[in-house]
Amino acid sequence: MAEILVQVAGGTLRGAESDGVVSLKGVPYAAPPVGALRWMAPRPAPPWSGTRDALEFGPSCPQPAQRPEGWDAEPREDEDCLYLNVWTPGIDGGRRPVMVWFHGGGYAIGSGSWPLYDGVNLARRGEVVVVTVNHRLGVLGYLHLAGLGGPELASSGNNGMLDLVASLEWVRDNIAALGGDPGNVTIFGESGGGAKVSTLHVMPGARGLFHRAAVQSGPGLYVQTADAAAEITSDLLARLDIEAGPGALEALRALPVERLLAAQGDLAPRPTAGTDRPAGGGMGGFSPVLDGVAVNAHPAEALAGGTAADVPLLIGRNNDEGTLMMAGDPVLTDPDRLDEAGLARRLAAFGDRAERLLAGYRSAYPDATPLDLLIAIRSDAFMGFGTARLAEKKLQGSRAPVYMYRFNWAAGPLRSGHGFEIPFVFDNVHEPVMHPSASRAELADRMSEAWIAFARDGDPSHAGLPKWPAYSLDERATMVFDRDVCTVGPDPFEKVHSLWVG
Repeated sequence: MAEILVQVAGGTLRGAESDGVVSLKGVPYAAPPVGALRWMAPRPAPPWSGTRDALEFGPSCPQPAQRPEGWDAEPREDEDCLYLNVWTPGIDGGRRPVMVWFHGGGYAIGSGSWPLYDGVNLARRGEVVVVTVNHRLGVLGYLHLAGLGGPELASSGNNGMLDLVASLEWVRDNIAALGGDPGNVTIFGESGGGAKVSTLHVMPGARGLFHRAAVQSGPGLYVQTADAAAEITSDLLARLDIEAGPGALEALRALPVERLLAAQGDLAPRPTAGTDRPAGGGMGGFSPVLDGVAVNAHPAEALAGGTAADVPLLIGRNNDEGTLMMAGDPVLTDPDRLDEAGLARRLAAFGDRAERLLAGYRSAYPDATPLDLLIAIRSDAFMGFGTARLAEKKLQGSRAPVYMYRFNWAAGPLRSGHGFEIPFVFDNVHEPVMHPSASRAELADRMSEAWIAFARDGDPSHAGLPKWPAYSLDERATMVFDRDVCTVGPDPFEKVHSLWVG
């Protein structure tokens, strides 16, 4: 591994080159949001003198310790967290496509530093520049304080999103020095990252900073209303024994971050914006806010109205998304334990719709077991309907193409679960992410090349796949990625689409 010096707007960075890819880690894209800048919109990163090491990832935003099963804790957390990472095939004046990844974890956990998101293989394979980003999360990124101060706090409930805009501004201003093309930037993300991509479409500050977008298992149809966000703020203040009014902001800024996270974890679970799913697990319901300034429309409505009409969209979901919420359910490993009564109990959360949904899915999938039906219904409630709806809204107002996919590669009791496609997109089907195999490598070839092709010219088609037509309301062409073969056909969700409308 060789060291390499790179000049960006803030100063000189020391990166590392290995096997033809230069990595720059822990690069500041905005000023540390600490002290008086806690809950303020991101400010420009101060320049530095001499040479700054960019050899290690920067800290992640402080976040709840409670995490989904299998998610490791962040190795380092700090409010000083506005850092990004770059992998590039060359510091050579090239103009390569740029792929900027926004991590999942809802709006409360995660970082751009996970091995899952390592950009070295994608950069090497596709002659693209890959960027991953850390940003403010949870109470630090989405606490709506508009009622506690002047105009500088009007968009405080969207600071996490404004951080992402700042990262894209950094890309615009610096990526040419790193071998990338600032005029060809693709944003992509999974789960909460996909919702962030959805929301960036409707942020005036992000307009022109990206040119293509991919939403993986994370359609963000709606954001939180200002009234709902203000209610969360009121509840948080009460738990912190802070009276709303003059002095509240100063009192909040005086608190250690550990106290803020504890209060966030104590908030009652609330539905995630635009869904019926509670945002529990210490997340506190924090998410982007319809503040009329930073975010001035719900993505579904704005896209249908023609916002970002020139931005091609790649969108899709995994076949068995619903197993994420069933990780502790013994029926996943012993399907015979699920009888009709157990199926009915587990679907009771759908209320009056449960009987209609079950009858409709039985008709659509006559050979399905009770467990198959349960997973299919939960998966379509979680991601299927929203994915189809966002694609439909985009088609209503767009002149740019939409491409739909379904990821069917399955492994273990979670089958083709939430997030399982990520290592294939990043061509990271090896240790420490997963055990390598020839079939996994083959599918990674097909998927990573599709995302690279999309980043290059807005069309994911390539020689390793069958012809991939754009999605339309008439044909709903969908690429299905599976273990041994990839096929194109009508969107599988179409068979049950009518059950979720109305």
